[in-house]
Amino acid sequence: MITNTLTAGIAEQLASMKVLIVDDSRTLRKLMSMALTNLGINHILEAADGEEAIAKINSETFDLMLLDMEMPGLNGLETLKIIKGSEDLQYLPVIVVSGTEDFEKTIECIEAGAEDYLPKPFNSVLLRARVLSSLEKKRLRDLDRLRIRQLQHEQELLHLEQLKSEKLMLNILPKPIAERLMRGEINISSSYEAVTIIFSDLVGFTKMSAQKSPADLVKLLNDLVSRFDRRADDLGVLKIKTIGDSYMAAGGLPIPRSDHAHIVADFALGMIEDLKAFNAENNAELQLRIGINTGPVVAGVIGFTKFAYDLWGNSVNTASRMESTSEVGKIQMTKMTSDLIGNDFEIQSRGMVECKGLGQVETFFLNRRK
Repeated sequence: MITNTLTAGIAEQLASMKVLIVDDSRTLRKLMSMALTNLGINHILEAADGEEAIAKINSETFDLMLLDMEMPGLNGLETLKIIKGSEDLQYLPVIVVSGTEDFEKTIECIEAGAEDYLPKPFNSVLLRARVLSSLEKKRLRDLDRLRIRQLQHEQELLHLEQLKSEKLMLNILPKPIAERLMRGEINISSSYEAVTIIFSDLVGFTKMSAQKSPADLVKLLNDLVSRFDRRADDLGVLKIKTIGDSYMAAGGLPIPRSDHAHIVADFALGMIEDLKAFNAENNAELQLRIGINTGPVVAGVIGFTKFAYDLWGNSVNTASRMESTSEVGKIQMTKMTSDLIGNDFEIQSRGMVECKGLGQVETFFLNRRK
């Protein structure tokens, strides 16, 4: 037996091979089948013409096809072109079997994608060499296909992780800032001549926290903050951050807009309404203290492992002081903001208020839209 001269690994591969012999001559099919059996190949099927061969390889998977050139109906070259033109079938190695008078057609078959050729009458030693060569080529090709699939899978996983990272970044940062970070920018900062900043603080939250479990408390706070978030998004106000039960937002950045004071004023009034609805639904008695100021700021991204978009400047400090010195349930603002929105909102003068680090500051209460 020829298999006695083969290594155990190759013999095992040959034994597991599935080969299709395509020839209109039953005698030649049987002779070739016997030769393959002697080589150690156990799974051998036959087809009498090209049409039958195409039907078989569409329904079963083969490792090799021995294809006769001259057949009635669909000849060898036509059959080969169908196989190599199919995305699902082109993987199949094909050895064309031809007589010496068909040499030019054999060359066409090689050009069309045939793995090798075997002259008639075939020689068992040459058949062995051709089959072993095709087996090795298929092994290498299958290995390449496996590597390509693994690479595609890794790329898909990488793409999925990138999408997750981008989504997370868009949830944390303003979209224009997130896009700049994703393009590779590192130090992102900008100066804005006029933005409106709002700070709010929940009054009564500490008392409520003593009466609730941690899980219930977080759930309630998340519900309220989510209401504020949705309103901010609807109005075009940018949420900057929450610190405990405090909420900070701004209008007019990262993309400047002329109505920054108006949208923040609407947001502040909306926060009061959101809190009323929250209290009614949850049998709560929370109140808000809100402060607003307008002025220049510097905005940018800070952090290395955790990014944060933040604001700096005296205007931010002043807005914070407006909140801390405001009255419970009231929206206090500076003259700068009042001057910008006075024609469209009902405003009440509060007079001068002592603010830590700022001294006496003229302030106003925002009551409602006109």
